[in-house]
Amino acid sequence: MNNTGLQGLDLSRPAFAMQGLTKVFGSGPSRVEALRGVDLTVPAAELVVLLGPSGSGKSTLLNILGGLDSATSGSLFYFNQDLGGMDESELTQYRRQHIGFVFQFYNLMPSLTALENVQLVTEIAENPMDAAEALAMVGLENRQDHFPAQLSGGEQQRVAIARAIAKRPRVLFCDEPTGALDSKTGRTVLNVLQEVNRELGTTIFIVTHAASTAAMAHRVIHFADGRISKEVENQHVLSAAEIDW
Repeated sequence: MNNTGLQGLDLSRPAFAMQGLTKVFGSGPSRVEALRGVDLTVPAAELVVLLGPSGSGKSTLLNILGGLDSATSGSLFYFNQDLGGMDESELTQYRRQHIGFVFQFYNLMPSLTALENVQLVTEIAENPMDAAEALAMVGLENRQDHFPAQLSGGEQQRVAIARAIAKRPRVLFCDEPTGALDSKTGRTVLNVLQEVNRELGTTIFIVTHAASTAAMAHRVIHFADGRISKEVENQHVLSAAEIDW
């Protein structure tokens, strides 16, 4: 597949479809089976929560879906594109054009303002939104000239979300995005993610230990020992403000 293949997405297909996905680290006595045959289909524009204890495979799956790592075996499709068959340059294009990441720690440049941190992405993206518009989407239009040290933890995380969505990714991967936040601030961040999903139609994956977050998802994937132990589709989705923390 060449890089232009990513432009020919069949958007009628699921955002991700995987079958028999495995991931093995190491060999011999140090061999670890992080994923043990994962079958999962995720329609586009869903908000998906992945739950499970540490070491259950959640972050490993997120890294493979995000093009940061590759599976050991199994099939993986992004719409109609064979993600498992991409080489490193194609995966780089995939990450650059289609994927946004939000992590537990904000990874902001301390010497740059909130606006400048977002502009780091808009300057290299193909069809970015205006950096100020991205900050307004996360409720920080009045904080764009502040440096990270002048912002609270929740505000810094919202800058990180603005930076991730500014390039208009089709998919946003969030690994413990509220892990370093108190309950009130965490709920604010989750509300922002829900708004991004609703307003932009971005497919969002949230890895979390907070089981209550499941109530705001369209689909909840429970992991245990490298496998999906349960998959639930919520018929009634709560707003982030309504969930118990």
